[in-house]
Amino acid sequence: MSIVLSVDQLTKNYPPKKKGGRPFTAVNNISFELKQGEILGLLGPNGAGKSTTIQMLMGTLTPTKGSITYFGQSLKDKRSQIMEHVTFASTYVKMPWRLTVIENLHVYGLLYGLKKDEFLARAEKFLKYFGVWDQRFKDMRELSAGQTTRIMLAKAFIPHPKVALLDEPTASLDPDVAHLVRKFVKKQQKDYGVSIVYTSHNMNEVAEVCDRVIFLKQGKIVAHDTPDKLAQSVSNSRLRLWVKDGLKRTAGRIKDQGWPTTVTGREVMVELDETEIAGFLAVLASDGIEYTQISIDKPSLEDYFINMSDDGKKVRKK
Repeated sequence: MSIVLSVDQLTKNYPPKKKGGRPFTAVNNISFELKQGEILGLLGPNGAGKSTTIQMLMGTLTPTKGSITYFGQSLKDKRSQIMEHVTFASTYVKMPWRLTVIENLHVYGLLYGLKKDEFLARAEKFLKYFGVWDQRFKDMRELSAGQTTRIMLAKAFIPHPKVALLDEPTASLDPDVAHLVRKFVKKQQKDYGVSIVYTSHNMNEVAEVCDRVIFLKQGKIVAHDTPDKLAQSVSNSRLRLWVKDGLKRTAGRIKDQGWPTTVTGREVMVELDETEIAGFLAVLASDGIEYTQISIDKPSLEDYFINMSDDGKKVRKK
């Protein structure tokens, strides 16, 4: 796959807020690439540099140093030409509130050179998909936060983008609508080869949507891999079982291994490496311990996010 976006040593510094203070580095020398038809997640706690990075990728914020290249062209030198193929949507950015929905979208379509018939067809298609077609003649100020978010997302895909920058596109949506958004985003990727940079605080959503994930902390890239591999790198599996007979012996076996455990009544939850589960259950069987209602929770991207947000050093021991 070809590279549609290349970021090299991107840095953004801000001057000290007070005289004699230190400058603040929001983004610290990051480099990455986005492939054609790929969805790349940008993760990190608040203040990690995600929004600053997105703003620099749009050209609305000037980097202190480093370069951004789209389609082999420098954003600094060819921003107007590049942005004809790059769109943006965010839960936190609003459209002019005195204009109607369709007026806002029409202005946006004109900026991207869409002819009226093509614009109307695509606007109807996307607004109907998101269930807001009947709101098209309402002023933006009359809409709920969820309706506004859906219209912003439709706006980003009406112009046939090659690259879409999506900043928390499901943050204000109900679960059923958020599911529609994820389905929509994956369809744009599959059917039209749209490349997407995606930020979200919903880890299950990121694991479902993104092909790769970059984790930012204090402006630096501290990890870069697939969602599954990141999850597996930082947390043990959780084995839950309800012990009918032999609760004390079970607790003793767990204590011998030094595994973290929680006992609630007769339910036992133990954290251990996935490769150790079969051996542990075999030991319980040989000890004559009776248990039921067994379940195994594999490490998730949320486990990874929590651990990395805490100290960035918690990695599962082999």
